[in-house]
Amino acid sequence: MGGEAMTALLLEGVAHAYFGRTVLDGVALRVAEDEIVALVGPSGCGKSTLVHIAAGLIEPLRGRVVAGYRRHGMIFQEPRLLPWATAEDNIAYPLRLAGVARGERRERARRAADLVSLDRRDLDKYPVELSGGMRQRTAIARALVVEPDFVFFDEPFTALDVALKRQMQDLVIAAARQARFAGLFVTHDLAEAVRVSDRIVVLDERVRGIAGERFVGIAHGARDDAAVFAAVQSYLKEDPLFRHLHETDERRVA
Repeated sequence: MGGEAMTALLLEGVAHAYFGRTVLDGVALRVAEDEIVALVGPSGCGKSTLVHIAAGLIEPLRGRVVAGYRRHGMIFQEPRLLPWATAEDNIAYPLRLAGVARGERRERARRAADLVSLDRRDLDKYPVELSGGMRQRTAIARALVVEPDFVFFDEPFTALDVALKRQMQDLVIAAARQARFAGLFVTHDLAEAVRVSDRIVVLDERVRGIAGERFVGIAHGARDDAAVFAAVQSYLKEDPLFRHLHETDERRVA
């Protein structure tokens, strides 16, 4: 069937403030049901605040959020696992809250673990026994176990080393293809945005909403290190929309 893709998420005129200081104003954004949108911007521009508003964790001061998806998952900067529960029980926790029967919880948790390549031999381990990468895989599986058609990512790989971050990015790309979910991915890393997203949206540094957007014109299968590096250099050196990104300390959380 032709035509424009359905809308998975719509933000209209979203604004927010903390203690009288405006951090977002006039934000309008549409995410289609078949795309991953990366949200970037300078430190303090409200990236994380916006994704929390979009996910329903924070009420906006003004504007509205329209969810066109059935259910969503969310992956935070930290895995936020229950320390007293095994990896399998952490993954299944949303299903337990929803009243899903034990046998079905176990089956679905294991399918989600398979989706993120978490070895089933590790499902009986507690978070303290898992490596950083395994904990993050568990957190991703927990988000996917509810079979969402939309996933919010709040800088989920910031604390990981380069090699592990790359593995997690590949995991997200593969999972999005297999599970067919849309998503909003907050990151301070422009290379990460190029690797995982279909479209990059840049928040304005002076709190005037969205400064602009660019579609990533590289097929996912062709996004090797050289292609990603070339795209990032082109954005930073030739595109005025991105020039302010490397002039700000982006490692502070927005």
